[in-house]
This record gives sequence, structure tokens and C-alpha cells, in this order.
Amino acid sequence: MQRELTAPEIKRKAMEVGFHRVGIANVEEIGDYHHKAVNHLQEWLSNGYQGDMDWMSSPKRQDIRLCMEEVQSVICVALNYYTPHKRSENLDHGKISRYGWGRDYHRIITKKLKVLTEWLKSQNEGIKARFYVDTGPIQDKVWAQKAGIGWIAKNSNVITTDYGSWVFLAEILVNIPLTADKPHTNHCGTCTRCITACPTQAITKPFVVDANRCIAYHTIENTSEKLPKKIASNLNGWVAGWDICQDVCPWNERFAQPTDVDEFNPYPDNLNPNLKELAQLSDSDWDKRFTASALRRIKPFMWRRNAQAHLGEDI
Repeated sequence: MQRELTAPEIKRKAMEVGFHRVGIANVEEIGDYHHKAVNHLQEWLSNGYQGDMDWMSSPKRQDIRLCMEEVQSVICVALNYYTPHKRSENLDHGKISRYGWGRDYHRIITKKLKVLTEWLKSQNEGIKARFYVDTGPIQDKVWAQKAGIGWIAKNSNVITTDYGSWVFLAEILVNIPLTADKPHTNHCGTCTRCITACPTQAITKPFVVDANRCIAYHTIENTSEKLPKKIASNLNGWVAGWDICQDVCPWNERFAQPTDVDEFNPYPDNLNPNLKELAQLSDSDWDKRFTASALRRIKPFMWRRNAQAHLGEDI
């Protein structure tokens, strides 16, 4: 079948597949917006704020054409993952970031992206498409803002006016021109709640996060035997990620709404995990406990390390 696709019908199909927000950005018209984003990334890297995340310096993050030479448009999508469950205040319990409570979002989003991509290709045999969740070298937040999905907030998360920042982002790169949406404007205003709430001052200034000071980075990405003292002393129960800079956001307080994706509801052991159990977690128990979970990125010794930072050596 050979026919010309339009932006509105692609958006309708994306919503039909199950995405909650969809927007389109034009690669040919990146202009000043793109240059500012590249300069921001380069400055961030030059300050060493990426920690051990060496992949952040990939040239593909600065030129999307290195990901797909023929790309003309970027279809950006967002999926709401918020569930209204509450964490325990019991000091025996650890805290896990909401994104990891349920089934691995990569699996859920990839399934939807495949359906949408195959549909795109079926409409015109000349269409080339490549999709990414957050495992590829795409500046997904930059493209999401350019496509009108939401804006990059002072805590570096993308905030939408429908769901707050409780969304996963993904993209489909296509080799066809499409009518683009207007970039989203910023609505953080003078609010600094996320900056004030960070106990390690990881948000060094609005819109800039230093991974070396970030609790989420250290509990998920840091593979050292021990956590830095300043991080360990400020964990406040967190063993996987850190949601406080989102919890305090007025936009999340106002717009968060439960997702219709049942798989994002918490697995029983992920909502309020027992710290002593995590501190003694065996490799085999880890394998069983975090099946089909994004939390598998945190290896067994890291779970033990994170929990032991709360409990000390006497467990």
C-alpha cells in the first residue's frame, strides 16, 4: 500500500495502541532549540555531572541523524505509570522509586512501539522507522519538549499538564516529513520545591542535576562496593531510586492520576520491602524476586549494599 500519512492519523493510532500522549517534532527545523540543548549537554558533560555514565557522551545524543541517517520526523510518545499506592513510614521498610514498582516498562512500551511501527510501515512500503525507549542514545526529554509532550523541569524530569512527571518517554524515528507540534513552554515559574527537597544538593541550579550527588544515581547506577558517605547518610530509607523531587512538585500534586496500565501496579515485594531481607538478598532470590522488572538493573550486591547502608554492619 502506498499513501501519504498525516500527523493526525498517526496520533490517533498511537492513542489507540495505548499511549497517553503523542507529539511530533521536525528534524529539519531543529534550529536554536536544538543548539541550546546540545550546548546544555556539553556543559553538563564538561562539568563531570554524568558520573560513571560514559554512554551519555555518545555523539548520537547530539545529532539524531547518527541514529538514523534518513530521519525527518520524531514521533514522541508518553505513557502514564502513576499508581496511588502509599509507601510505609515503618523504618524497617525500604523505599523503591515508583517507576520500578510493577512490570518492566521497557517490555510494556516496546510492545506498543512495535505495533505502532509495524502499522506505519504497512501504510507505505517506503517508510523506514526505528524506535527507542530509554536504552538508546536519544535525548528523549529534549525531543519530548520539542514535540509538545511537556517541558523539562528544574529537576530534569519532563512534566506534562495531564499526568505530571509520572510518565515514561519513547520515540519513533521516521524518514517522512510530518506536521510538527509546537515545543512546550516551561511552567516551573519561580517554584524551587524540588531543589529545596534534595538533601544532597544534587540539583546544582535549575535544570542541572549532578549525578555524583544524586541518590537515584547511586542506588541504581553506582557499582562501587560502598556508597559515598554523604549519600549513605541521606538515603532516608531509599534503596532504589528517589522520588522526593517528584513527590513535592505542585504539578504532580495537581495532575497525577492513576494509570490504566495494570502492569504498572506494584508487585507485592516492591512497595514496602523489608530492609533486613534486602541486606541478605541472595543472587538466586534476586533472580526470582525481580523477574520482568526494571529493577534488575540493580544487581544483588547493590541491593545488599543499599540496604546495609541503612542498617549498618550489624544485621
